[in-house]
Amino acid sequence: MAFAVSLTAWLITESPGLWDGFGRSYALLAPAYPVAGLFWLFVVAVFEDRTLHPMHLAPAVLMGVSGAIMGPGPAPLDPLWIARNVAGGLLCLHAGVIIAKGRRGDLLETRRSLRGPLLGLTALFGVIQTLNAFALRADPDGPWLSLTVGEPYGGAILAAIILTIAGLFVRAGSGLFDPARAAAGGDGRMETADRLLLEKIETLMASGMWRREGLTIGRLSAEVGEGEHRVRRLINQRLGYRNFAEFLNAHRIEAAKRRLADPAEARTNVSAIAFDLGYGSLGPFNRAFKAATGSTPTRWRGERLQRLLNSAEAD
Repeated sequence: MAFAVSLTAWLITESPGLWDGFGRSYALLAPAYPVAGLFWLFVVAVFEDRTLHPMHLAPAVLMGVSGAIMGPGPAPLDPLWIARNVAGGLLCLHAGVIIAKGRRGDLLETRRSLRGPLLGLTALFGVIQTLNAFALRADPDGPWLSLTVGEPYGGAILAAIILTIAGLFVRAGSGLFDPARAAAGGDGRMETADRLLLEKIETLMASGMWRREGLTIGRLSAEVGEGEHRVRRLINQRLGYRNFAEFLNAHRIEAAKRRLADPAEARTNVSAIAFDLGYGSLGPFNRAFKAATGSTPTRWRGERLQRLLNSAEAD
């Protein structure tokens, strides 16, 4: 909703005719300033499966504060104006990267269908508008003027994108955020086939397949001899995972917990365990472990080893 309000205010203030209709009220500028940061936050909230923290608001806050400092009216080519436009373009570009990079491992089919060229073009549109802003400062009467959101062509393109995205989101419904659990009582033969396939997948994962570097859902599907679509559907609907990385992390974290609770591994560095489990660095491992257990690996290890020590002393 915040992004929708900000986008609406931005469109009004970018169009001289519309803004004149609102009496060129500067009150509309305040919600318009953080539009790029709120678009980025919207993409993160929808397409990345991680808990949002107050720091995720930082880009929107910085864009809003810098806009308020810069003030209304034509901005000169000063450092703040340049920094705001570059930052807005980078946020839109990163939003496009987020949309694109998670498509292969996304297990929510409704959300996966939104990761195509449509939302990619939305991010690209933001980058184009940023470049357009610089071009207009150099030549205010150039042909690119008609592509700004305040002019017919730019406004029509953005309106078409927004309406199409709105339609897709309405069709997606709750399936955009929640695993679509398979309904019970279906075809008995299909139920049996699904159960056997899941057992095969779990057997492979229990044997340590999750340790393979660069394991993708495509490689797992090839290993079990099934199409990606069916494997993706089963892991989502039967096991409840939203993306393949989350599925892999569940196995990695369980292995990590066993090793961290093992007194024989008490002197093994947490970073060494993280690397052995397939994490490229300690940071992602710490975040994944805390998301799964609510505690850091070091603290979790200390608590478990202390319990074992207390139990041994009691015996």
